Amino acid sequence: MNLKTIYSTSPARGWLPWGLLAPVVCLALALVTEIPAGLILEPYVDPTGEPVGAQGLMAVLLVSFIAWMLAVAAWIAFVERRNAGTIGLTRGGGAAGFSRGLVGGLVMASAVVACIWWAGAYEPGALFPALQSPGALVAIAGLFVSFIVQASIEEIIFRGWLTSAITRRMNLIWAVVLSSLLFTLLHSSRENTWIVTVNILLFASFLSAWSIYSNNIWGAMGWHAGWNWLLATGFEVPVTGLDAGVPALAVSLVPAGPGFLTGGEQGPEGSVICTLFLVCGIIFFAWRIARKPKDGKADHNKPSGAQI
Repeated sequence: MNLKTIYSTSPARGWLPWGLLAPVVCLALALVTEIPAGLILEPYVDPTGEPVGAQGLMAVLLVSFIAWMLAVAAWIAFVERRNAGTIGLTRGGGAAGFSRGLVGGLVMASAVVACIWWAGAYEPGALFPALQSPGALVAIAGLFVSFIVQASIEEIIFRGWLTSAITRRMNLIWAVVLSSLLFTLLHSSRENTWIVTVNILLFASFLSAWSIYSNNIWGAMGWHAGWNWLLATGFEVPVTGLDAGVPALAVSLVPAGPGFLTGGEQGPEGSVICTLFLVCGIIFFAWRIARKPKDGKADHNKPSGAQI
């Protein structure tokens, strides 16, 4: 594993920010785009800024993240002048990688919820209540698209652009640490328990390990999308503390156990069971990275991807 490059060795023809400056640039672009996005989102959020219903959540996922992605894409194209392959959007295998990741996210989310249920921390309610409402199914389908957009953009920004930029200026270890810490910061709040904060950091580390092993971000994008969507729509439980506002696609679950098992207001992502799954996932990909041939499966000497 080359600690000075990741995804592609195709050079940046512009200016790469210094390693410690890259997270600051990422944060600044997020803050700058939050202002126009907030104006557009006013009809879809309550006075506290929380999305109102499924329509509000879809609006937040699409408007906020697309605005941020446009700013980052402009930075990559006009300041760093790098191609898409250097941020993990490599040519070939994208659809297959994303699809495998999507299935993996659905399976892992289901397994976490099932284990919490098996531990006695959930009481089951109605089965497939969403099937009784055509409007709910439309909303769930809209959320599926919205979560694909949101999750893909987060992976492009954190595991794609930010990780690769820091790697080129410092090394891969620093890149994973700094990008994961910034991801944790932007997903944290004062109300979060320490388990929630640890899980956010593990979440970022898990997806970093997956991206490093596969030498692209396609699988991580799919996993992130499947995970978020199923937790939000499958069981009427919160995802990252948000209520999707739709009946359960699979089974309605009511918390009946301690917060360290159910995750409380954060949902399964705040559960110690989620902690165990993420730790196992990190160990699995670390083991696969260690066993991977040093030259990898990809040809690192060839530029890849189209210009953004």
